[in-house]
Amino acid sequence: MYMKKTAVLAVLLATASSAVLAQSTDPVDLGAIRIEGASAQTVLGNDAITEEEIAERNAATIADVFAGESAVTASGGAPIAQKVFVNGIEESLLSVTIDGARQNKSAFHHTGNILLDPALLQSVEVSAGLAPADQGPNALAGAINYTTKDARDLLEPGDNFGGFNSLTAGNNGLGLRNTVALYGETQGVEYLLSGTRASGEDYADGDGNTIVGTRPELTDIIGKLAFTTQEGKRISFAASQTSDEGKRAMQGGFIRPDFAEVVGRETELYQALSERTSYTLTYTDENPQGQFAPFAQLSYNEQAMDVGLLYGVNTSLSGVVKNEFQLGNGTLTAGVDFFRETAEGFDNSGASRVSSGKEELSNIGLFAQARQDLTARVSTSFGVRYDFAEFDAADGRSFKDDGGSVNGSIDYALTDALTFNAGLASSWGGYELGEAALINFRSTWTYDGFTSSRAEAARIGLRYEQNGLAVRGALFNTDISDLNAVLPDSGARGATASMNAQGFDGAVEYSAGWGFVALNYTYADVTVNDDTVGTTAYYLGRPVGHMIGLSGAYALNDALEIGGTAQIALENTDTPTPLPGYEVVDVYAQYVPTNYENLSLRVDVRNLFDATYASRSSDGIDSERVVPLTEPGRTLSLTAKITF
Repeated sequence: MYMKKTAVLAVLLATASSAVLAQSTDPVDLGAIRIEGASAQTVLGNDAITEEEIAERNAATIADVFAGESAVTASGGAPIAQKVFVNGIEESLLSVTIDGARQNKSAFHHTGNILLDPALLQSVEVSAGLAPADQGPNALAGAINYTTKDARDLLEPGDNFGGFNSLTAGNNGLGLRNTVALYGETQGVEYLLSGTRASGEDYADGDGNTIVGTRPELTDIIGKLAFTTQEGKRISFAASQTSDEGKRAMQGGFIRPDFAEVVGRETELYQALSERTSYTLTYTDENPQGQFAPFAQLSYNEQAMDVGLLYGVNTSLSGVVKNEFQLGNGTLTAGVDFFRETAEGFDNSGASRVSSGKEELSNIGLFAQARQDLTARVSTSFGVRYDFAEFDAADGRSFKDDGGSVNGSIDYALTDALTFNAGLASSWGGYELGEAALINFRSTWTYDGFTSSRAEAARIGLRYEQNGLAVRGALFNTDISDLNAVLPDSGARGATASMNAQGFDGAVEYSAGWGFVALNYTYADVTVNDDTVGTTAYYLGRPVGHMIGLSGAYALNDALEIGGTAQIALENTDTPTPLPGYEVVDVYAQYVPTNYENLSLRVDVRNLFDATYASRSSDGIDSERVVPLTEPGRTLSLTAKITF
């Protein structure tokens, strides 16, 4: 299968490359390459959560960011526990970046992978299966790219200083959430400083049951500094620290904030910690001349977790240097990237922590990705990359391997309103770090059979757009083979698994001057070793089944807007224990006084109908040993935001 797909893609690349060479290399202003457009990318599985959508959802957690989506789901509970899944595949199998900087995975399987506060989140780009070559390494099942706001994104035209204060107060444990930001620009120098503090109590579900260990206790600090010359040369530095330090449910010496209870084990509270610290230095030319349009970035991030008897730390040092070349009919992005990452576990039971073992993983990759309009109706995107990886195991052994990745997609306009899209990708995944906190825990890890992974992905679909109506649908299939055990049984890190996610996702959206309404639907059948994936298949996936998302907004007048989102999960009988369906609806009303446009007042009602449910992506909901973590019941909040 791999050789067949590689051969097909090689022919596609060779054909398209010939078209590139046949074109003049003199720069030509084509406007946006059509296959780079939002509509084409959506059918190919590369969707975006926009700044407007994030604002409409008044996102306070990463789960809120994806409210109303069907292809992207998140688990529930406090921010420390939330994980993101794309078509049922966990984000640890995707390339995840924040402002272009690579992020490492979770240090403990009962917690989320990337602790992120959305206070300054500008957009989220999601690639389901078909990540381009310039996305970076290890994009087995696609990519998630988070972008945060800079000072210039927040400043009003003509202003050189500004700020905002957003305060949310709510019932049902929500408590208080306060964000303050100051930003400015003078003589090409930009600065931004933002802080968020959220605190409250444990929430109650729709049946009135208090869910212990769910109180919000989050702190987020972001600082950014940038300088842009008159010629458009820009260098920027960003630093951030996000921490969740609440008391979390613990059983048997370990926190399990993803469960309500463990059957037969007493639950107590423990002052846990999940903390992410990041530093990113970026250089780019925003006014390139000729063929030289460079981009360079160096980033370091660290995630630390205190989970009870154990303490885990993940680090990632990464960088990329690339250039976008202008072709007569598009662009070619080429460059080199690297990362060096570690996972280290510690015995946390004594007065001082003692290391239990460490794994190290490094990678260097070369890549090129072309995006072209071949004709007025045909656009393509195609790329190659080659990676060299080295892995140092906790037992002192070293492993080396290398592999190539190829991808290709086409956007063909059948008519002025109807377009066909298709894409294929074969991605070398390299090695994976094991779970940091559990390295050598209870048994010494062994690496017999340790190998590199590969994914094969395909999508094919149609989209229709006319007079404000957009309809799209696509079939997808992602096969991942030779996944080593991140959370090994009896320490066998060399054990392998295969995984498949296949299904359909589609959407219908209508937009007009008054607002929009959208319905999206996803069916994802996720299997591991040919069996339906379980709800504790950590670092792999979840049994999504049928998911429906609804969203909409309506402007009653220039000052008042109403809207909301809904998520509907149909019963999933593919699992040994059927997963119940549920419907949850969130609504809001926002008022911006006509004469005071710097002030906004908003009322949110989450879980309007007070449903009792556990998110389809949550952990352990099909396990007899677990009491599922149910989500908050009806919650009312008021948000006031003033900008100055």
